[in-house]
Amino acid sequence: MNAENQGCSERLVTAAYVRQGAQGRRAHELRLRALLEQGKCPEDGWDESTIELFLHELAIMDSNNFLGNCGVGEREGRVVSGLVARRHYRLIHGIGRSGDISAVQPKAAGSSLLNKLTNSVVLDIIKLAGVRTVASCFVVPMATGMSLTLCFLTLRHKRPKAKYIIWPRIDQKSCFKSMITAGFEPVVIENALEGDELRTDLEAVEAKIKALGAENILCVHSTTSCFAPRVPDRLEELAVICANYGIPHIVNNAYGVQSSKCMHLIQQGARVGRIDAFVQSLDKNFMVPVGGAIIAGFNESFIQEISKMYPGRASASPSLDVLITLLSLGTSGYKKLLKERKEMFSYLSSELKKLADNHNERLLDTPHNPISLAMSLKNLDESNDAAVTQLGSMLFTRQVSGARVVPRGSVQTVNNYTFKGFMSHANDYPCAYLNAASAIGIKKQDVDIFLKRLDKCLKTFRKEANQEKSINEISDSNTATEQLEN
Repeated sequence: MNAENQGCSERLVTAAYVRQGAQGRRAHELRLRALLEQGKCPEDGWDESTIELFLHELAIMDSNNFLGNCGVGEREGRVVSGLVARRHYRLIHGIGRSGDISAVQPKAAGSSLLNKLTNSVVLDIIKLAGVRTVASCFVVPMATGMSLTLCFLTLRHKRPKAKYIIWPRIDQKSCFKSMITAGFEPVVIENALEGDELRTDLEAVEAKIKALGAENILCVHSTTSCFAPRVPDRLEELAVICANYGIPHIVNNAYGVQSSKCMHLIQQGARVGRIDAFVQSLDKNFMVPVGGAIIAGFNESFIQEISKMYPGRASASPSLDVLITLLSLGTSGYKKLLKERKEMFSYLSSELKKLADNHNERLLDTPHNPISLAMSLKNLDESNDAAVTQLGSMLFTRQVSGARVVPRGSVQTVNNYTFKGFMSHANDYPCAYLNAASAIGIKKQDVDIFLKRLDKCLKTFRKEANQEKSINEISDSNTATEQLEN
Protein backbone atom coordinates (compact mmCIF):
# COMPACT_ATOMS: atom_id res chain seq x y z
CA MET A 1 0.00 0.00 0.00
CA ASN A 2 1.50 3.33 -1.05
CA ALA A 3 1.37 6.55 0.98
CA GLU A 4 -1.67 7.88 -0.88
CA ASN A 5 -3.73 4.75 -0.19
CA GLN A 6 -2.53 4.76 3.41
CA GLY A 7 -3.83 8.31 3.78
CA CYS A 8 -7.20 7.23 2.41
CA SER A 9 -7.28 4.32 4.84
CA GLU A 10 -6.78 6.64 7.77
CA ARG A 11 -10.15 8.24 7.00
CA LEU A 12 -11.81 4.85 7.56
CA VAL A 13 -9.73 3.35 10.36
CA THR A 14 -7.94 5.02 13.26
CA ALA A 15 -4.73 6.54 11.87
CA ALA A 16 -2.52 4.96 14.55
CA TYR A 17 -3.78 1.51 13.63
CA VAL A 18 -3.21 2.10 9.92
CA ARG A 19 0.34 3.35 10.58
CA GLN A 20 1.03 0.26 12.68
CA GLY A 21 -0.20 -1.94 9.84
CA ALA A 22 1.99 0.00 7.40
CA GLN A 23 5.00 -0.58 9.63
CA GLY A 24 4.26 -4.30 9.61
CA ARG A 25 4.21 -4.29 5.82
CA ARG A 26 7.39 -2.21 5.82
CA ALA A 27 9.22 -5.03 7.59
CA HIS A 28 8.37 -7.37 4.69
CA GLU A 29 9.41 -4.76 2.12
CA LEU A 30 12.80 -4.25 3.78
CA ARG A 31 13.54 -7.94 3.21
CA LEU A 32 12.54 -7.60 -0.43
CA ARG A 33 14.74 -4.53 -0.80
CA ALA A 34 17.78 -6.32 0.68
CA LEU A 35 17.29 -9.19 -1.76
CA LEU A 36 17.01 -6.85 -4.75
CA GLU A 37 20.01 -4.76 -3.71
CA GLN A 38 22.36 -7.59 -2.76
CA GLY A 39 21.17 -10.49 -4.90
CA LYS A 40 22.22 -12.90 -2.17
CA CYS A 41 20.44 -15.55 -0.17
CA PRO A 42 19.32 -14.03 3.17
CA GLU A 43 21.05 -15.35 6.25
CA ASP A 44 17.79 -16.11 8.03
CA GLY A 45 14.94 -17.75 6.17
CA TRP A 46 11.81 -15.80 5.29
CA ASP A 47 8.36 -16.71 6.54
CA GLU A 48 5.82 -17.88 3.97
CA SER A 49 3.81 -14.66 4.07
CA THR A 50 6.85 -12.62 2.99
CA ILE A 51 7.64 -15.06 0.18
CA GLU A 52 4.05 -15.04 -1.06
CA LEU A 53 3.95 -11.23 -0.96
CA PHE A 54 7.16 -11.16 -2.99
CA LEU A 55 5.84 -13.59 -5.59
CA HIS A 56 2.58 -11.66 -5.87
CA GLU A 57 4.54 -8.44 -6.46
CA LEU A 58 6.48 -10.18 -9.23
CA ALA A 59 3.38 -11.68 -10.83
CA ILE A 60 1.52 -8.39 -11.19
CA MET A 61 4.50 -7.06 -13.17
CA ASP A 62 3.77 -9.58 -15.96
CA SER A 63 1.45 -8.49 -18.77
CA ASN A 64 -0.93 -11.42 -18.40
CA ASN A 65 -1.87 -10.02 -14.99
CA PHE A 66 -2.36 -6.38 -16.12
CA LEU A 67 -5.94 -5.30 -15.43
CA GLY A 68 -6.36 -3.64 -18.82
CA ASN A 69 -4.22 -5.98 -20.91
CA CYS A 70 -5.40 -6.86 -24.43
CA GLY A 71 -3.40 -9.75 -25.87
CA VAL A 72 -3.57 -10.58 -29.57
CA GLY A 73 -0.42 -12.68 -29.91
CA GLU A 74 0.07 -16.45 -29.96
CA ARG A 75 1.60 -16.49 -26.47
CA GLU A 76 -0.22 -14.26 -24.01
CA GLY A 77 0.07 -16.20 -20.76
CA ARG A 78 -3.47 -17.51 -20.93
CA VAL A 79 -4.25 -20.32 -18.46
CA VAL A 80 -7.71 -21.87 -18.49
CA SER A 81 -7.45 -23.60 -15.12
CA GLY A 82 -7.39 -21.48 -11.98
CA LEU A 83 -5.71 -24.34 -10.14
CA VAL A 84 -2.84 -24.32 -12.62
CA ALA A 85 -2.55 -20.52 -12.38
CA ARG A 86 -2.35 -20.66 -8.58
CA ARG A 87 0.16 -23.51 -8.70
CA HIS A 88 2.51 -21.19 -10.62
CA TYR A 89 1.63 -18.05 -8.62
CA ARG A 90 0.32 -16.66 -11.95
CA LEU A 91 3.90 -16.43 -13.27
CA ILE A 92 2.95 -17.90 -16.64
CA HIS A 93 5.38 -16.48 -19.21
CA GLY A 94 8.36 -18.63 -18.25
CA ILE A 95 11.95 -17.40 -18.52
CA GLY A 96 14.16 -16.20 -21.35
CA ARG A 97 13.40 -15.40 -24.97
CA SER A 98 13.64 -17.46 -28.14
CA GLY A 99 17.36 -16.73 -28.49
CA ASP A 100 18.60 -16.85 -24.91
CA ILE A 101 17.28 -18.52 -21.75
CA SER A 102 18.78 -15.71 -19.66
CA ALA A 103 17.34 -12.82 -21.69
CA VAL A 104 14.73 -10.39 -20.33
CA GLN A 105 11.14 -10.62 -21.66
CA PRO A 106 9.60 -7.20 -22.42
CA LYS A 107 6.10 -8.31 -21.43
CA ALA A 108 7.19 -10.30 -18.39
CA ALA A 109 9.26 -8.05 -16.16
CA GLY A 110 8.29 -10.02 -13.04
CA SER A 111 9.25 -13.42 -14.47
CA SER A 112 12.50 -11.94 -15.81
CA LEU A 113 13.29 -10.53 -12.39
CA LEU A 114 12.55 -13.94 -10.85
CA ASN A 115 15.03 -15.53 -13.28
CA LYS A 116 17.81 -13.02 -12.55
CA LEU A 117 17.34 -13.21 -8.79
CA THR A 118 17.28 -17.03 -8.78
CA ASN A 119 20.56 -17.22 -10.69
CA SER A 120 22.11 -14.68 -8.36
CA VAL A 121 20.94 -16.44 -5.18
CA VAL A 122 22.05 -19.85 -6.48
CA LEU A 123 25.48 -18.41 -7.32
CA ASP A 124 25.74 -17.19 -3.73
CA ILE A 125 24.90 -20.68 -2.43
CA ILE A 126 27.50 -22.35 -4.68
CA LYS A 127 30.13 -20.01 -3.24
CA LEU A 128 28.88 -20.76 0.28
CA ALA A 129 29.15 -24.51 -0.44
CA GLY A 130 32.84 -24.22 -1.32
CA VAL A 131 33.43 -23.06 -4.91
CA ARG A 132 34.28 -19.50 -3.98
CA THR A 133 35.76 -18.37 -7.30
CA VAL A 134 32.79 -19.43 -9.46
CA ALA A 135 32.04 -16.58 -11.86
CA SER A 136 28.59 -17.32 -13.23
CA CYS A 137 25.72 -19.81 -13.24
CA PHE A 138 22.17 -20.22 -14.43
CA VAL A 139 19.26 -22.52 -13.65
CA VAL A 140 18.13 -24.57 -16.63
CA PRO A 141 14.78 -26.44 -16.67
CA MET A 142 16.35 -29.78 -17.55
CA ALA A 143 17.78 -32.49 -15.34
CA THR A 144 21.53 -33.18 -15.16
CA GLY A 145 21.85 -35.40 -18.25
CA MET A 146 20.29 -32.98 -20.73
CA SER A 147 22.15 -30.07 -19.11
CA LEU A 148 25.43 -31.88 -19.78
CA THR A 149 24.30 -32.37 -23.38
CA LEU A 150 23.78 -28.60 -23.66
CA CYS A 151 27.38 -28.04 -22.49
CA PHE A 152 28.73 -30.52 -25.07
CA LEU A 153 26.73 -28.92 -27.89
CA THR A 154 28.14 -25.51 -26.96
CA LEU A 155 31.69 -26.87 -27.12
CA ARG A 156 30.98 -28.30 -30.60
CA HIS A 157 31.13 -24.77 -32.07
CA LYS A 158 34.49 -24.16 -30.43
CA ARG A 159 35.98 -27.51 -31.50
CA PRO A 160 34.33 -28.46 -34.80
CA LYS A 161 36.83 -31.25 -35.58
CA ALA A 162 36.36 -33.02 -32.25
CA LYS A 163 34.37 -36.27 -32.12
CA TYR A 164 35.48 -37.95 -28.88
CA ILE A 165 34.75 -37.35 -25.19
CA ILE A 166 37.13 -38.85 -22.63
CA TRP A 167 34.99 -40.35 -19.88
CA PRO A 168 36.30 -42.13 -16.76
CA ARG A 169 33.71 -44.85 -16.33
CA ILE A 170 30.77 -44.41 -14.01
CA ASP A 171 27.83 -46.78 -14.41
CA GLN A 172 25.01 -44.29 -14.65
CA LYS A 173 23.03 -44.16 -17.86
CA SER A 174 22.03 -40.50 -18.13
CA CYS A 175 25.58 -39.09 -18.06
CA PHE A 176 26.62 -41.66 -20.69
CA LYS A 177 23.61 -40.93 -22.89
CA SER A 178 24.23 -37.19 -22.58
CA MET A 179 27.34 -37.66 -24.75
CA ILE A 180 25.56 -39.90 -27.26
CA THR A 181 22.63 -37.47 -27.57
CA ALA A 182 25.04 -34.64 -28.32
CA GLY A 183 26.46 -36.71 -31.20
CA PHE A 184 29.85 -37.61 -29.75
CA GLU A 185 31.67 -40.89 -29.21
CA PRO A 186 32.42 -41.65 -25.56
CA VAL A 187 35.88 -43.06 -24.91
CA VAL A 188 35.46 -45.12 -21.76
CA ILE A 189 38.42 -45.12 -19.38
CA GLU A 190 38.23 -48.04 -16.98
CA ASN A 191 38.85 -47.22 -13.33
CA ALA A 192 41.84 -48.44 -11.34
CA LEU A 193 41.17 -50.60 -8.27
CA GLU A 194 43.05 -49.23 -5.25
CA GLY A 195 42.15 -51.24 -2.17
CA ASP A 196 38.36 -51.29 -2.24
CA GLU A 197 38.10 -48.00 -4.15
CA LEU A 198 37.70 -47.46 -7.88
CA ARG A 199 39.74 -44.40 -8.82
CA THR A 200 40.64 -42.44 -11.95
CA ASP A 201 43.33 -44.07 -14.09
CA LEU A 202 45.27 -40.93 -14.98
CA GLU A 203 47.87 -42.74 -17.06
CA ALA A 204 45.13 -44.29 -19.21
CA VAL A 205 43.49 -40.88 -19.68
CA GLU A 206 46.70 -39.25 -20.85
CA ALA A 207 47.61 -42.20 -23.06
CA LYS A 208 44.22 -42.02 -24.78
CA ILE A 209 44.60 -38.26 -25.36
CA LYS A 210 47.96 -38.86 -27.05
CA ALA A 211 46.55 -41.74 -29.13
CA LEU A 212 43.48 -39.83 -30.38
CA GLY A 213 45.07 -36.38 -30.65
CA ALA A 214 44.01 -33.47 -28.47
CA GLU A 215 42.36 -31.65 -31.40
CA ASN A 216 39.99 -34.60 -31.91
CA ILE A 217 38.77 -34.61 -28.30
CA LEU A 218 35.82 -32.39 -27.39
CA CYS A 219 36.44 -32.55 -23.65
CA VAL A 220 37.14 -34.65 -20.60
CA HIS A 221 33.87 -35.52 -18.83
CA SER A 222 34.61 -36.21 -15.18
CA THR A 223 32.46 -37.00 -12.14
CA THR A 224 32.38 -36.01 -8.47
CA SER A 225 29.34 -37.48 -6.68
CA CYS A 226 28.92 -41.21 -7.31
CA PHE A 227 28.03 -44.58 -5.78
CA ALA A 228 30.72 -46.31 -3.73
CA PRO A 229 33.09 -48.08 -4.23
CA ARG A 230 33.57 -45.61 -7.11
CA VAL A 231 34.93 -42.39 -5.66
CA PRO A 232 35.10 -38.86 -7.10
CA ASP A 233 37.52 -38.47 -9.99
CA ARG A 234 40.97 -37.01 -9.39
CA LEU A 235 39.77 -33.59 -10.48
CA GLU A 236 42.95 -31.66 -9.76
CA GLU A 237 45.11 -34.00 -11.83
CA LEU A 238 42.54 -34.16 -14.64
CA ALA A 239 42.28 -30.37 -14.66
CA VAL A 240 46.06 -30.09 -15.03
CA ILE A 241 46.03 -32.62 -17.91
CA CYS A 242 43.24 -30.64 -19.63
CA ALA A 243 45.18 -27.38 -19.22
CA ASN A 244 48.38 -28.93 -20.56
CA TYR A 245 46.70 -30.33 -23.68
CA GLY A 246 44.26 -27.46 -24.22
CA ILE A 247 41.20 -29.68 -23.81
CA PRO A 248 37.94 -28.44 -22.19
CA HIS A 249 36.82 -30.07 -18.97
CA ILE A 250 33.15 -30.60 -18.00
CA VAL A 251 32.35 -31.93 -14.51
CA ASN A 252 29.23 -33.91 -13.63
CA ASN A 253 28.62 -32.69 -10.07
CA ALA A 254 25.10 -34.18 -9.90
CA TYR A 255 24.61 -34.23 -6.14
CA GLY A 256 27.95 -32.76 -5.12
CA VAL A 257 26.80 -29.34 -3.86
CA GLN A 258 25.83 -30.97 -0.56
CA SER A 259 29.38 -32.28 -0.09
CA SER A 260 32.16 -29.91 0.94
CA LYS A 261 34.69 -32.46 -0.36
CA CYS A 262 33.18 -32.51 -3.87
CA MET A 263 32.99 -28.73 -3.97
CA HIS A 264 36.59 -28.45 -2.73
CA LEU A 265 37.73 -30.73 -5.57
CA ILE A 266 36.08 -28.43 -8.11
CA GLN A 267 37.58 -25.33 -6.52
CA GLN A 268 41.06 -26.85 -6.46
CA GLY A 269 40.74 -28.19 -10.00
CA ALA A 270 39.93 -24.71 -11.28
CA ARG A 271 42.82 -23.25 -9.26
CA VAL A 272 45.55 -25.56 -10.57
CA GLY A 273 44.19 -26.45 -14.01
CA ARG A 274 41.12 -26.20 -16.22
CA ILE A 275 37.43 -26.70 -15.51
CA ASP A 276 35.09 -25.09 -18.03
CA ALA A 277 31.73 -25.93 -16.48
CA PHE A 278 30.23 -28.05 -13.72
CA VAL A 279 26.62 -29.24 -13.65
CA GLN A 280 24.51 -30.07 -10.60
CA SER A 281 20.95 -31.24 -10.00
CA LEU A 282 18.38 -29.08 -8.24
CA ASP A 283 16.31 -31.89 -6.71
CA LYS A 284 19.29 -33.82 -5.30
CA ASN A 285 20.93 -30.78 -3.70
CA PHE A 286 18.01 -28.54 -2.73
CA MET A 287 15.10 -30.94 -2.19
CA VAL A 288 12.79 -29.58 -4.88
CA PRO A 289 10.84 -31.49 -7.57
CA VAL A 290 12.82 -33.15 -10.37
CA GLY A 291 13.33 -31.14 -13.54
CA GLY A 292 16.07 -28.56 -13.05
CA ALA A 293 19.84 -28.21 -12.93
CA ILE A 294 22.49 -25.54 -12.42
CA ILE A 295 25.21 -24.97 -15.00
CA ALA A 296 28.11 -23.05 -13.46
CA GLY A 297 31.65 -22.12 -14.39
CA PHE A 298 34.65 -19.88 -13.91
CA ASN A 299 34.41 -17.98 -17.21
CA GLU A 300 31.28 -15.83 -17.43
CA SER A 301 31.35 -15.52 -21.20
CA PHE A 302 31.41 -19.32 -21.69
CA ILE A 303 28.46 -19.80 -19.32
CA GLN A 304 26.58 -17.14 -21.31
CA GLU A 305 27.36 -19.06 -24.51
CA ILE A 306 25.79 -22.17 -22.99
CA SER A 307 22.65 -20.23 -22.00
CA LYS A 308 22.33 -18.87 -25.54
CA MET A 309 22.55 -22.42 -26.93
CA TYR A 310 19.23 -23.30 -25.25
CA PRO A 311 16.53 -23.04 -27.97
CA GLY A 312 13.44 -21.06 -27.09
CA ARG A 313 11.88 -19.94 -23.84
CA ALA A 314 11.83 -22.23 -20.83
CA SER A 315 9.71 -23.19 -17.86
CA ALA A 316 10.13 -21.02 -14.79
CA SER A 317 9.02 -23.81 -12.42
CA PRO A 318 12.51 -25.05 -11.44
CA SER A 319 13.70 -21.47 -10.84
CA LEU A 320 10.59 -20.69 -8.81
CA ASP A 321 10.94 -23.87 -6.72
CA VAL A 322 14.58 -23.36 -5.82
CA LEU A 323 14.14 -19.64 -5.08
CA ILE A 324 11.22 -20.32 -2.72
CA THR A 325 13.24 -23.07 -1.02
CA LEU A 326 16.38 -21.00 -0.51
CA LEU A 327 14.44 -17.95 0.69
CA SER A 328 12.61 -20.12 3.24
CA LEU A 329 15.84 -21.78 4.43
CA GLY A 330 18.24 -18.86 4.32
CA THR A 331 21.98 -19.55 4.37
CA SER A 332 21.79 -20.59 8.02
CA GLY A 333 19.10 -23.16 7.27
CA TYR A 334 20.98 -24.59 4.29
CA LYS A 335 24.24 -24.80 6.25
CA LYS A 336 22.37 -26.62 8.99
CA LEU A 337 21.14 -29.21 6.47
CA LEU A 338 24.71 -29.68 5.18
CA LYS A 339 25.99 -30.18 8.72
CA GLU A 340 23.24 -32.69 9.54
CA ARG A 341 23.96 -34.64 6.35
CA LYS A 342 27.63 -34.96 7.27
CA GLU A 343 26.75 -36.12 10.78
CA MET A 344 24.32 -38.71 9.39
CA PHE A 345 27.03 -39.99 7.05
CA SER A 346 29.25 -40.75 10.04
CA TYR A 347 26.35 -42.39 11.88
CA LEU A 348 25.32 -44.49 8.87
CA SER A 349 28.93 -45.54 8.35
CA SER A 350 29.47 -46.70 11.92
CA GLU A 351 26.12 -48.49 12.23
CA LEU A 352 26.38 -50.17 8.82
CA LYS A 353 29.84 -51.44 9.78
CA LYS A 354 28.43 -53.03 12.94
CA LEU A 355 25.66 -54.71 10.95
CA ALA A 356 28.16 -55.96 8.36
CA ASP A 357 30.36 -57.46 11.07
CA ASN A 358 27.35 -59.25 12.59
CA HIS A 359 26.63 -60.94 9.26
CA ASN A 360 30.25 -61.81 8.47
CA GLU A 361 30.42 -59.10 5.81
CA ARG A 362 32.37 -55.86 5.80
CA LEU A 363 31.89 -52.19 5.09
CA LEU A 364 34.07 -51.48 2.07
CA ASP A 365 36.86 -49.00 2.75
CA THR A 366 36.03 -45.98 0.54
CA PRO A 367 37.31 -42.91 2.44
CA HIS A 368 37.33 -40.71 -0.68
CA ASN A 369 33.55 -41.02 -1.17
CA PRO A 370 31.81 -38.46 1.10
CA ILE A 371 28.19 -39.45 0.38
CA SER A 372 27.83 -43.13 -0.56
CA LEU A 373 28.79 -46.31 1.33
CA ALA A 374 29.02 -49.93 0.23
CA MET A 375 28.68 -53.16 2.22
CA SER A 376 29.93 -56.44 0.79
CA LEU A 377 27.46 -59.25 0.05
CA LYS A 378 30.12 -61.89 -0.52
CA ASN A 379 28.56 -64.64 1.61
CA LEU A 380 25.14 -64.02 0.15
CA ASP A 381 26.51 -64.14 -3.37
CA GLU A 382 28.41 -67.39 -2.77
CA SER A 383 25.42 -69.17 -1.23
CA ASN A 384 22.92 -68.35 -3.99
CA ASP A 385 23.44 -66.65 -7.36
CA ALA A 386 19.99 -65.03 -7.24
CA ALA A 387 20.16 -64.03 -3.58
CA VAL A 388 21.77 -60.63 -4.21
CA THR A 389 19.04 -59.37 -6.54
CA GLN A 390 16.42 -61.01 -4.32
CA LEU A 391 17.72 -58.92 -1.40
CA GLY A 392 17.09 -55.77 -3.43
CA SER A 393 13.52 -56.87 -4.10
CA MET A 394 12.95 -57.67 -0.43
CA LEU A 395 14.15 -54.24 0.65
CA PHE A 396 12.01 -52.48 -1.94
CA THR A 397 8.84 -54.37 -0.93
CA ARG A 398 9.63 -53.40 2.68
CA GLN A 399 9.57 -49.73 1.62
CA VAL A 400 13.32 -49.18 1.64
CA SER A 401 14.05 -46.89 -1.30
CA GLY A 402 17.43 -45.78 -2.61
CA ALA A 403 19.42 -48.84 -1.51
CA ARG A 404 21.16 -50.49 -4.48
CA VAL A 405 22.27 -54.12 -4.60
CA VAL A 406 24.99 -54.78 -7.15
CA PRO A 407 25.53 -58.39 -8.25
CA ARG A 408 28.68 -59.56 -9.98
CA GLY A 409 28.77 -60.32 -13.68
CA SER A 410 25.89 -58.11 -14.79
CA VAL A 411 26.08 -57.10 -18.47
CA GLN A 412 24.21 -54.08 -19.85
CA THR A 413 24.11 -52.58 -23.33
CA VAL A 414 23.52 -48.83 -23.51
CA ASN A 415 23.25 -47.28 -26.99
CA ASN A 416 25.18 -50.19 -28.53
CA TYR A 417 27.94 -49.95 -25.90
CA THR A 418 28.28 -53.08 -23.76
CA PHE A 419 29.36 -52.69 -20.14
CA LYS A 420 30.57 -55.74 -18.24
CA GLY A 421 29.90 -55.68 -14.51
CA PHE A 422 27.37 -52.91 -15.05
CA MET A 423 26.42 -50.92 -11.92
CA SER A 424 29.77 -51.75 -10.28
CA HIS A 425 31.81 -49.26 -12.40
CA ALA A 426 34.26 -52.05 -13.28
CA ASN A 427 34.41 -55.14 -15.48
CA ASP A 428 35.04 -57.49 -12.58
CA TYR A 429 34.72 -55.96 -9.12
CA PRO A 430 35.85 -58.50 -6.46
CA CYS A 431 32.49 -58.85 -4.68
CA ALA A 432 28.78 -58.15 -4.82
CA TYR A 433 27.69 -55.29 -2.56
CA LEU A 434 24.90 -53.06 -1.31
CA ASN A 435 24.89 -49.25 -1.53
CA ALA A 436 23.38 -46.75 0.89
CA ALA A 437 23.84 -42.99 0.80
CA SER A 438 23.65 -40.17 3.30
CA ALA A 439 22.11 -37.45 1.15
CA ILE A 440 20.81 -34.05 2.18
CA GLY A 441 17.60 -34.26 4.22
CA ILE A 442 18.25 -37.76 5.60
CA LYS A 443 17.18 -38.27 9.23
CA LYS A 444 18.39 -40.60 11.96
CA GLN A 445 15.03 -42.36 11.77
CA ASP A 446 15.68 -43.19 8.10
CA VAL A 447 19.02 -44.79 8.98
CA ASP A 448 17.65 -46.76 11.93
CA ILE A 449 14.66 -48.16 10.02
CA PHE A 450 16.85 -49.07 7.03
CA LEU A 451 19.33 -50.96 9.22
CA LYS A 452 16.55 -52.77 11.07
CA ARG A 453 14.89 -53.94 7.84
CA LEU A 454 18.20 -54.87 6.22
CA ASP A 455 19.13 -56.90 9.30
CA LYS A 456 15.83 -58.81 9.13
CA CYS A 457 16.32 -59.56 5.43
CA LEU A 458 19.84 -60.87 5.95
CA LYS A 459 18.68 -63.02 8.88
CA THR A 460 15.99 -64.49 6.64
CA PHE A 461 18.62 -65.51 4.10
CA ARG A 462 20.83 -66.97 6.82
CA LYS A 463 17.91 -69.00 8.20
CA GLU A 464 17.04 -70.33 4.74
CA ALA A 465 20.68 -71.19 4.09
CA ASN A 466 20.92 -73.09 7.40
CA GLN A 467 17.72 -75.00 6.64
CA GLU A 468 19.00 -75.92 3.20
CA LYS A 469 22.29 -77.02 4.74
CA SER A 470 20.48 -79.23 7.26
CA ILE A 471 18.37 -80.81 4.51
CA ASN A 472 21.48 -81.52 2.47
CA GLU A 473 23.23 -83.06 5.51
CA ILE A 474 20.25 -85.34 6.21
CA SER A 475 20.09 -86.31 2.54
CA ASP A 476 23.81 -87.10 2.51
CA SER A 477 23.46 -89.14 5.72
CA ASN A 478 20.56 -91.18 4.29
CA THR A 479 22.49 -91.81 1.12
CA ALA A 480 25.50 -93.02 3.09
CA THR A 481 23.27 -95.35 5.19
CA GLU A 482 21.70 -96.85 2.10
CA GLN A 483 25.10 -97.51 0.60
CA LEU A 484 26.24 -99.32 3.77
CA GLU A 485 23.10 -101.47 3.81
CA ASN A 486 23.65 -102.44 0.17
